[in-house]
Amino acid sequence: MAKEIERKFLVDMNQWKPQQNGAAIKQGFIATTDHTVVRIRISGDKAYLTIKGKNTGSERSEFEYSIPLSDAEQMLQELCERPFIDKTRYRMNYSGNTWEVDVFHGDNEGLNVAEIELDFVGQKINLPPWVSKEVTNDPRYFNVNLVTHPFSAWK
Repeated sequence: MAKEIERKFLVDMNQWKPQQNGAAIKQGFIATTDHTVVRIRISGDKAYLTIKGKNTGSERSEFEYSIPLSDAEQMLQELCERPFIDKTRYRMNYSGNTWEVDVFHGDNEGLNVAEIELDFVGQKINLPPWVSKEVTNDPRYFNVNLVTHPFSAWK
């Protein structure tokens, strides 16, 4: 079974500087009646359908498939809830690990989250100086929840 083990942290933008250009990402979510997440993502000229199970701490089932870009565009327009999640993703290497830093736009402007995927639960990592509070277990920071409860409405 495919598993995603991921930790999330807020980013201190006074200390973080991108090492390279980021990739623009647009994603939408298809409504479900349980804790399953169905996501459509476009990143550059590539598109993906992702199905994720319920979170158990930092772990959950994840299945991701490449799909035709035209299918993803149609799914976003016809099947996904609004608003979409718009963000720029930067990949960073730190202490032998790849971190992904998402800088959100639109209704989630001002939110900046760093994620790291792990090989196993409890894996030790060195935190970069530009990460601050861990938000792995705070559902407000799940992208699917940022659609209905965007960061701009938290204040």
